[in-house]
Amino acid sequence: MRTMRKIAAFLFSIVLLTGCSPGGEGLPTTRVVIDTGSGPAAFTVEVAADEDSQHRGLMFRTELAPDAGMLFDFHKPAPRSFWMKNTPISLDMIFIRADGTIANIATNTIPYSEDPILSSEPVLAVLEIKGGRAAELGIEPGQTVHAKIFGNAN
Repeated sequence: MRTMRKIAAFLFSIVLLTGCSPGGEGLPTTRVVIDTGSGPAAFTVEVAADEDSQHRGLMFRTELAPDAGMLFDFHKPAPRSFWMKNTPISLDMIFIRADGTIANIATNTIPYSEDPILSSEPVLAVLEIKGGRAAELGIEPGQTVHAKIFGNAN
């Protein structure tokens, strides 16, 4: 148990922590489509693919459209840890494996919380969308996310 705490503390301290910037100026966007049981769910998302944009994430944003979000591209799979510091809106965090399948989802995250939100396994990417949208759209672990970074874009 002590080793797990050390690992969690290590991940929390070095793995990118989330939030989001006002406006997300200059970030590229991409289309993400998730295969759900009730059909495809499409989002136009900003891509955070470098350290600076990943550190900012969605911090300070007070609104997020229902079909918008942010895709964190980490370029190689690893355990990931996020938090909600400086983030005033609730988010759903979708942790995605390198093959584009969903590993786990943290739903309705608590605004401003500094508690770590962990992936259940190594992931290549994390998709942040408006809190509650995953449940509304039937997004669940095991479903496939289509995007350029997974090599399966529609």
